[in-house]
Amino acid sequence: MNQRLLILILSLTNLSLFAQQKEGKITYSRTVQMKAFTNINGHESVLPQTKIDNYELNFANNKSLWKHEDQDNTETNDGGGGGMQIKMIVAGSNDVLFTDLNTKKTTEKKELFEENYIVDDSIHNLQWKITDETKTILNHSCLKAEATKVFKRTSMTIDNGVMQRKIIEDTSKVVAWFTGDIPVAVGPAEYQGQLPGAVLEFTVGNGTQSFVATSINAKPDVKEIEAPSGKKHISAEDFKKEQAQKMEQMGKMRMKMKAPRN
Repeated sequence: MNQRLLILILSLTNLSLFAQQKEGKITYSRTVQMKAFTNINGHESVLPQTKIDNYELNFANNKSLWKHEDQDNTETNDGGGGGMQIKMIVAGSNDVLFTDLNTKKTTEKKELFEENYIVDDSIHNLQWKITDETKTILNHSCLKAEATKVFKRTSMTIDNGVMQRKIIEDTSKVVAWFTGDIPVAVGPAEYQGQLPGAVLEFTVGNGTQSFVATSINAKPDVKEIEAPSGKKHISAEDFKKEQAQKMEQMGKMRMKMKAPRN
């Protein structure tokens, strides 16, 4: 660690000693670059769209709860002409994530094709590199950290009427700006327990998805910081299998609907 970076970290630590904000509520604005399915006179096509919505993170007693702030997460636009319908659905908008930073365990309510699952998992730490770059967000001095996220995605293709599913390993660069003024390892979405301070800005890839803190409240909604409950508990690995199966079923149904009728 170079001397300049050490001084920056010590400075942030000294600031946090004065602030000592170990609980609160942070509101984030999320921007997602996504695809919108359109229907023009019965013909489907895809248009690139930008979706902006708000999330809130409550944290206290080394626990946090992440959830969507809005209720209606589906947008439909007829383009003003009545012949075009645009429907944008952001996956995971209705999910609720509870994290226990002491045990490193997570409990998440996830919706999959109108079914709710309670997914039990643990924090997956990335290999972060803290840089010496700084900037101010909401009057809080922040340090920049970078990491590479490795993930697997499912690719569906149709060859001679036969659907084929492939698991592809991919990587994405992530950038976080965190502050020592709030010395709690919280952040947006699943990026809890990652860095020595609250993450106030987070970017995935080349801006494919980004989170920016828009407000910070020193008083959290403590009663909300509880693990979601439900009858259908499942592991994260089993949930991925369930998700892949349902996606394959949906693909087969779409293929049948588009097949020419004799």
